[in-house]
Amino acid sequence: MSIFIGLICAAILSEIVAVELHQVLPTEQIPADVSKKSKIPPIETTFKLPSPIPSWPPGDGFASGIIDLGGLQVSQISSFNKVWATHEGGPDNLGATFFEPSKIPQGFFMLGCYSQPNNKALFGWVLVGKDDSSTNNGALKEPVEYTLVWSSESLKIKQDGNGYVWLPTAPDGYKAVGHVVTTTPEKPSLDRIRCVRSDLTDQGETDSWIWGPGQTSNANGFNVYNVRPSNRGTQAQGVIVGTFLAQIGGNSSPLSITCLKNTKPNSSSLPNLSQIEALVQAYSPFVYLHPDEEYHPSSVYWFFTNGGLLYKKGEETKPVPINTTGSNLPQGGSNDGAYWLDLPVDKANKERVKKGDLQSSQAYLHIKPMLGATFTDIAIWIFYPFNGPARAKVEFLNIPLGKIGEHVGDWEHVTLRVSNFNGELWRVYFSEHSSGAWVDASGLEFQNGNKPVAYSSLHGHAFYPKPGLVLQGNGGIGIRNDTAKSSMVVDTGAKFELVAAEYLASAINEPAWLNYFRKWGPKIDYSINDEIKKIEKILPGKLKKAFEDLVNGLPAEVLGEEGPTGPKVKNNWNGDEV
Repeated sequence: MSIFIGLICAAILSEIVAVELHQVLPTEQIPADVSKKSKIPPIETTFKLPSPIPSWPPGDGFASGIIDLGGLQVSQISSFNKVWATHEGGPDNLGATFFEPSKIPQGFFMLGCYSQPNNKALFGWVLVGKDDSSTNNGALKEPVEYTLVWSSESLKIKQDGNGYVWLPTAPDGYKAVGHVVTTTPEKPSLDRIRCVRSDLTDQGETDSWIWGPGQTSNANGFNVYNVRPSNRGTQAQGVIVGTFLAQIGGNSSPLSITCLKNTKPNSSSLPNLSQIEALVQAYSPFVYLHPDEEYHPSSVYWFFTNGGLLYKKGEETKPVPINTTGSNLPQGGSNDGAYWLDLPVDKANKERVKKGDLQSSQAYLHIKPMLGATFTDIAIWIFYPFNGPARAKVEFLNIPLGKIGEHVGDWEHVTLRVSNFNGELWRVYFSEHSSGAWVDASGLEFQNGNKPVAYSSLHGHAFYPKPGLVLQGNGGIGIRNDTAKSSMVVDTGAKFELVAAEYLASAINEPAWLNYFRKWGPKIDYSINDEIKKIEKILPGKLKKAFEDLVNGLPAEVLGEEGPTGPKVKNNWNGDEV
């Protein structure tokens, strides 16, 4: 017993000495320097990528500055004139600022104002529109009236004078896609904004919260939100305008403003092969492994040629070696449990292949149109032969979870979202087990110019934009996701394979393994309950139930109950990331 108590005390002492400054909630992370605060509000600075955007190879309409949505030309404007600001409320209680687009090209009109929280550098855009319709009813029309949605006159917070938010009243057959903001109670002039013909609009939904008088959104109060199309995917036509929604009370459906719609489905605004190559060279991320990582990525071909096996249900004793390209894998079908992949049978080779092969590792790229072909998503997939065991944090204790979390085959990805107006990197998606998060370019770490940095968590390989600890849980109890910079790094632009870009049709030959739709690993052959009981034996009574609840609430992918499916079976292959 004295030895057991000594081990517990040593574990607690080691945790105290470690001083985990990076412990956070699942969707938060702590900046590298939490002790310094800028005297200048972030919003007073404008974010720019570390290096200038390169000149892209020639092509059709990609990065031409204008996209034709079918009688409505739109251009992306990121230059603004400040209209009004608050200095309290909203994220971090720093307020928000409202802008009008400036330097609008000749013949184009404002469709709405822009707003963002003050807790980050200015980085955004709105679309402006030009009527290019050949019909009697033009694509754009002036509003017939305005409705005052809200004013700050009675608001007792720090603000730059008073602000007034107006909703345009659209003519019959037209819809508003944005608001006007003023600093006086007089209605704006009708020629200040344009409404859009209804057939060129699409239903929207609220996205992230921009501002409200409190520090969290209030369902009964005034709130400002970003808006995105309700239907998003490679075939969806909805287009983000970049404007904001202002409303009082809970979410109403439909919203008072809409998104745009690309009614001219073609690939002219999407990058061609040479432009894709240039985008990858400009923005391909560096992925850092944890310095203690044992289970490295590899190429799928290394996995196949180093003993990867194909199993068939009913013939478990006769696994088949996978050939070099995976051409003997069953194609298409569904994830019906009839087939699965596994490591070599003999112990020595099994342990060797588990470790992966960093030198052979390469990125696998899927290029797809998003948001009505106004953006291009570059999904960058990385394969790991094995996902290692998880660790839990239970108050002061770090607890290895035995076999929990282990599974054969692990697919993780980051996705670059690039504007088709100018080729600028807008956001990056970091896959984190069964979910993930978008991070604007202004919140990324960059290396070697405009290349984002991603951190692969120890054993679990979830991707995060900053190093440190992300705790998957709450109340000091959760699964650890530890990330840190090391000498082990994957340069996704140094070795990659373009595996799919459906809009380019026959220009790309999809590899056979991509159309293998079954599991990349077997179902577990151990009892999770037995593993939990082993761990509970060393926990104080009050923590046992909390730990059990944590593990039982984890998704199968984290528990390691069975191997994952490949990239093409994931929902985000044809849909949006979240």
